[in-house]
Amino acid sequence: MSGKSREPNSLINESSPYLLQHAYNPVNWLPFGEQAFKKAKDENKLVLISIGYSACHWCHVMEKESFEDEETAVIMNENFVCIKVDREERSDVDMLYMTAVQLMTRHGGWPLNCFTLADGRPVYGGTYFNNKEWKNILTQLATVFEKEPERMREYAQSLEEGMKQTDLISTGKQDAGSVQREMLQECVKNWKKGFDPVDGGPNRAPKFSLPNNYSFLLNYGLLENEQEIVKHVDLTLQKMANGGINDQLRGGFARYSVDMQWKVPHFEKMLYDNAQLAELYTEAYAARGIELYKETAKSTLAFMKKEWMTQEGNFYSAFDADSEGEEGKYYVWQKEELRMILKDDLELFAELYGINEIGYWEDGNYILMRNEERAAIALSFGLSHQELMEKERSCKEKLLQATLEREKPGLDDKAITSWNALACRAFAKAYLVFGEEEYKVIALKSMDFMLTRMTTKEGGLLRTYKKGQAKVRGMLDDYAFVISALISCSVISADENYLKKADELMQFVLKEFDHADSHLFYYTDRSCELMMRSSETSDNVIPASNSEMALDLFLLSRYLNRSDYAERAQKMLETVLEEMKRYGPGYSNWAMLALKLCYPFYEVAIVGNNVDEIMKELGKQALTNTILATAQTQQQLPLVRERYVKEKTLIYVCRNNACRLPVETVKEALKQFENEVL
Repeated sequence: MSGKSREPNSLINESSPYLLQHAYNPVNWLPFGEQAFKKAKDENKLVLISIGYSACHWCHVMEKESFEDEETAVIMNENFVCIKVDREERSDVDMLYMTAVQLMTRHGGWPLNCFTLADGRPVYGGTYFNNKEWKNILTQLATVFEKEPERMREYAQSLEEGMKQTDLISTGKQDAGSVQREMLQECVKNWKKGFDPVDGGPNRAPKFSLPNNYSFLLNYGLLENEQEIVKHVDLTLQKMANGGINDQLRGGFARYSVDMQWKVPHFEKMLYDNAQLAELYTEAYAARGIELYKETAKSTLAFMKKEWMTQEGNFYSAFDADSEGEEGKYYVWQKEELRMILKDDLELFAELYGINEIGYWEDGNYILMRNEERAAIALSFGLSHQELMEKERSCKEKLLQATLEREKPGLDDKAITSWNALACRAFAKAYLVFGEEEYKVIALKSMDFMLTRMTTKEGGLLRTYKKGQAKVRGMLDDYAFVISALISCSVISADENYLKKADELMQFVLKEFDHADSHLFYYTDRSCELMMRSSETSDNVIPASNSEMALDLFLLSRYLNRSDYAERAQKMLETVLEEMKRYGPGYSNWAMLALKLCYPFYEVAIVGNNVDEIMKELGKQALTNTILATAQTQQQLPLVRERYVKEKTLIYVCRNNACRLPVETVKEALKQFENEVL
């Protein structure tokens, strides 16, 4: 028998949309915290820690099959203390128990279900289980715990030692020598073996967009003048932009594609993907000048602003994959439905967006896939380019109007600090490249929100925000990406206070997150009450917090003339060099730091009252391995100090603590760069 309990459980008092989804389950869910573990100890029960997130399709499936089932709930309630965790809110809990489950099963994912002793030490785990499997596991674990509790404690002890050993291995100093270009070349050589030469991206499915991978490859290809790499990036970005993974009507990317062609997405949309992809396409447009990149960046930014940005200045987290109980229903189209809406324009629209064997998915549904051959389509329909664009715009408007009748996917309306910082950075980058004032306003408003609503009295950050309430102590990724966004805001605003705040947060991190036995940082601060503190080193759909922190240290070392920051950044990188050589896709943000250390690196200071126009002009140049520092007046930060000259705007091009003579035009400044940088 399935159904939802009429009386809510303890999750009803939570703010996380994912936890609230489970508030009427018949399972007696508790939020993660001391109370739940005390209850387990008092009642001598095992703990179930079930972790997911609001846009997770299989999390919903397991909820419907098992957590809404009365019979299953009885077994869970009688034998376990059951804890529900939003992995985005408590990323520290997710990281800890994901490590445990991966050690036990060699794989991970969500929903993540980990059983622990009352002290939080894991004893068994896995991901999705159907209801029959789940009930068997519950019964078996309850029996073993009742009859052989010592066996479970021994296993917990052994697993805990394994987890600590894993962290020691990943954070310990390796004898890989210093950072050399040859290491990067070997890294890319190994990486190229996994390229998909037909559809871009990796030569396997599912395909995740992994924006940082292509940012690194683009920069590497430009610095090394390796056209094969640049062409692979172009192929990948064009296929993604034209594919079903990109919402061709509304803008915004889905989380990943289940196939090799970027066609069938797993339909959930996440802020972190869209923020990073908007920045990547902006960067790629500056470097390559391909109009599709500009269109894609702008449509992604427009989607983020329209659907997720609030009046306060923060961004929501995600859209669910499902609506009306079906994955992707909001996004796909039946041919007859299109005929009724578009009438005589259906044939043209079918050519433009693959309403044929190209876009066909299943059950009569089509996924919109953009056809690049615009000139050929215009010719075959006897239309000018302008007429084609107008008809395309008209068709899209009609379809968007029709979707107003559809049920929208569920919205995760909490704000996550690290993801908001990524969004802030994307809008700042877009202002530099596209010069649109709105992007600057959004970036600075977003940063203002984080600095006023997401900070603590002690000078730290909070992680989540919803309906006026900020909570959960910030994790390392929150600090890493906020510092990065502060650096971006300092450039577009010419306000040194953003850099000062970035340094304050860095000092907080050095104090609260420092790893005594490693050059790296812990993911959690010193107040962490989990069974162990661990460090994040592998770059994934979001770069690792340690790789981003290392980049922050390097950049601040240049802005603030802090050699100790530069030294720490290099030591952090040396910790992962061997892994980077072997598997570049998992260490691409680290590799971005390696580029800065191995190739000529430039600082450009723009000082004077016309700083904004010159900054935007330089921003369009895609200067690789270069940072910008800006000031409209006399300021004290090292890169701009004593460089203000009244009634002039001067550009200083510097390298290795030495600057060329100042010039007044971008054209003159560009001449001062060595050929290998441009």
